[in-house]
Amino acid sequence: MFWIIMSTLGAGCMAGFMIFVRMKSAKKPASVKKIILPPIFMSTGALMFVFPEFRIGLSQVLEALLVGVVFSILLIIGSKFEIKENDIYLIPSKSFIFILIGLLLLRIVLKLAVSGSISLYETSGMFFLLAFGMIITWRIAMLIKYKRLEKQLKYSEAH
Repeated sequence: MFWIIMSTLGAGCMAGFMIFVRMKSAKKPASVKKIILPPIFMSTGALMFVFPEFRIGLSQVLEALLVGVVFSILLIIGSKFEIKENDIYLIPSKSFIFILIGLLLLRIVLKLAVSGSISLYETSGMFFLLAFGMIITWRIAMLIKYKRLEKQLKYSEAH
């Protein structure tokens, strides 16, 4: 139970940090690098699967990734860009904070529901994959939106 509480507190701290970073980054122009680096940095967490305790079955992998993709839909909807002064900015969304907190609460409920039947290590692996599936999907959608605006910006500068 101690580790469930600690991992939940850790997730809460990470969510708070994400909100802070998101609000701060909205003041500076977006870039491809700023969009793709977070999932690359997060991917290092997959090293947990080197240890057999964290390994899960293929069906659990697919399930966790699918839930992550579904969760990302709300983040995708809440992430919009705009062109200001020949730069592309992420529009700070008031709903982002509520979406992130809602997803965190839903993850906590899911973690508590599965922690009785799945080991802490396997639960950690599944929730890493859920979060990774969510961030990858969200960031790919952001990159597509960004590239569309970038193309529009280059077209308007040419004409």
